[in-house]
Amino acid sequence: MNFQFADEDREVAELARKILEDKLGNDRLKEIEALDPVFDAETWSALAETNLLGVAIPEEFGGMDLGFFALCLLCQEVGRSVAPVPVYASLVLGALPLARFGTPEQKEAWLAKVASGELILSAALCELDSSDPLAPSTRAKSTENGYRLSGEKSLVPAGGQASHVLVPATDEGGGIVLAWVDMAAPGVKCEPQVCSDRQPHAHLALDGVEVSESDLLGGADGRNCLRWLVEHASAARCAMQLGVCERALEMTSEYGRERVQFDRPIGSFQAFHQRAADAFIMVEALRLSAWEAAWLLSAERPASEAVAVAKYWAAEGGQFSAYACQHLHGGIGIDVDYPLHRFFIWATRIEHELGSAPHQLEKLGARIAEKGLPEF
Repeated sequence: MNFQFADEDREVAELARKILEDKLGNDRLKEIEALDPVFDAETWSALAETNLLGVAIPEEFGGMDLGFFALCLLCQEVGRSVAPVPVYASLVLGALPLARFGTPEQKEAWLAKVASGELILSAALCELDSSDPLAPSTRAKSTENGYRLSGEKSLVPAGGQASHVLVPATDEGGGIVLAWVDMAAPGVKCEPQVCSDRQPHAHLALDGVEVSESDLLGGADGRNCLRWLVEHASAARCAMQLGVCERALEMTSEYGRERVQFDRPIGSFQAFHQRAADAFIMVEALRLSAWEAAWLLSAERPASEAVAVAKYWAAEGGQFSAYACQHLHGGIGIDVDYPLHRFFIWATRIEHELGSAPHQLEKLGARIAEKGLPEF
């Protein structure tokens, strides 16, 4: 049995790593972080030129059509480089559901432009007054030609840069409506939000925004479409967390070999070994669970439990390993002139986005109590 990645998937990861490592050194990241918004247009163009932005987009629209697993590998590389590019927003939250559930007209209008980097899409899954993305408090009121949306969405990735944002809302009958909202439409108010990881997010206020039937995604099956999107987005975020923690641990190993104290490298001390080994175990647990979830989803097999397990390790393992790496660096670990601080910030941000480890265990326990132990 071969547990290696497919050749084309491995090539995607290798190409992405080469581009991101070449483009995004510590000095370059400092320059980009001084921009408003924090966005590296040069790296984004390089990803587009190599067609990496089309990794999961069908070939008929200029993509490579390699599927969700390859997209997760790209997300992992973005995490390794803490790259200020909207791969998660545009490819995972936007293009992925569009390619799966979009109408022919929607696909024709946007997918090729997403693959070329010309267009950025996103989705608004977070609300201040609802912690469950599957139960949005934003309302959709039926009209003669579609729906009228009212409500607020928070922390929309690349919301200020996106041309269209996918908005879930609850209709009068309790069903779920998924609609593409033009960010320039009347009634849309978009305000930038500052996050700890410095990546651009936005708060959206929707005041009677009109959407037509042609703007809907998934038709009458909005709830299942939203569940599909949330699961895939969570798995992709776990893959990104894997990249963040993996690279932070590599940096810590390098630092332990180079930093000398008491006439010997600090990496030779037992206390360093033990702390680093614990972090390594956490990262490997995240790796196994993240790829399990990504593989099941890419194979279109039931993956709810696997995604929940991956989210637990992304939260628990992500927080533990990122903090351990910072701790083992000592004072330099929190110096903003040293690159490690970005990895701690990203790991913490992703942990908070996915939900804390106790929260994941509570949800997983409730699912097991209801359905019994999963079969992996």
